[in-house]
Amino acid sequence: MRFTKMHGLGNDYVYVNCYEEKVEEPERMAKQLCDRHFGIGADGLILICPSEHADCRMEMYNADGSRGAMCGNGIRCVAKYVYEAGLVERERMKVETDSGIRRLVCRVREGRVYLVDVDMGVPALFPRESLSAGGSSFSFTPVDMGNPHAVLFYSDVDSVDVEQIGPAIENHKRFPGRTNVEFAQITDAQNIKLRVWERGSGETMACGTGACAACAAAMAMGLVKRKVTVRLPGGKLDITWSKADGPMILTGPAKKVFCGSLCP
Repeated sequence: MRFTKMHGLGNDYVYVNCYEEKVEEPERMAKQLCDRHFGIGADGLILICPSEHADCRMEMYNADGSRGAMCGNGIRCVAKYVYEAGLVERERMKVETDSGIRRLVCRVREGRVYLVDVDMGVPALFPRESLSAGGSSFSFTPVDMGNPHAVLFYSDVDSVDVEQIGPAIENHKRFPGRTNVEFAQITDAQNIKLRVWERGSGETMACGTGACAACAAAMAMGLVKRKVTVRLPGGKLDITWSKADGPMILTGPAKKVFCGSLCP
């Protein structure tokens, strides 16, 4: 089976072109391929498939084999792949996901996609809540970006024990299907520093839906403006949310790392 390793700001995935390949037991394959010592190493597995409703379909599996509904970094790489492989010949395209169809615009230079704008839909925000986990109390904003998020604000995210707090909140009984957890620091009205504990994958270098969730929560609280740069360990994403009842637009890079084939 042939594959392509790609990433968006270090949030890396193994991609399989299911126009040509067939993946048996993708849940098991995800765990095998994503192991960074015994496999290829990645945050997840993404299958690029034909779609009856859009230009293509993205099926996402987290590193632990669980199914993911949407990934802002992953879908940018899907757009880059299908455009450069000639599967979709337009710079504007629609990609079907488990959380609905997303519209994307590829920014192309000399035939290569270097940035992708993603219509992430309208964030669903809920009132702030509190919960107790690991012997501590946490206040958070629930946000739905097609997948669940719990956004927490800190004055210094570098000092946060994400490895301890992240899984405690991810697996809390408040979230029967588990949740992604965002640790956000407002640096000024147009910049957010962010760390993300991704459901099923642990702390990642970047998370597109997590960046959008953090911006939605911060904008709703009046902490930042409607256009924000989110700085993650892997790099920066630009988020624009012009009006509360309109779509949020995420802009960021997509990179191809290498192609290969699995040994039998």
